[in-house]
Amino acid sequence: VQLQASGGGLVQAGGSLRLSCAASGRILIIDTMGWYRQAPGKQRELVAVVTAGGTTNYADSVKGRFTISRDNAKNTVYLQMDRLKPEDTAVYFCAAGRLALPRPEEYDYWGHGTLVTVSS
Repeated sequence: VQLQASGGGLVQAGGSLRLSCAASGRILIIDTMGWYRQAPGKQRELVAVVTAGGTTNYADSVKGRFTISRDNAKNTVYLQMDRLKPEDTAVYFCAAGRLALPRPEEYDYWGHGTLVTVSS
């Protein structure tokens, strides 16, 4: 399985960005897809993930501002990020796993990161 992420960039605080991650390859084995992020000097952390059945899990810090969605026909997951804050600045990584809502270490596939920079 290969994951191709896109959509990062520079935005002012309060603005919006949408990330996309398209999966290709043995996609039938994938249940959960989503996003993690890593800011400079910090550990990688959950942003939002969604299962094939539509169950979602969000980090508390993004609830009410970010929305994850998934198009199973296109094997693509999206992250709509609104009301962005400078603390959202990080490299965002797409992840895919065979389990439903796996722990971070249980994800099977990771995409290359895409940088999101939010200026104040």
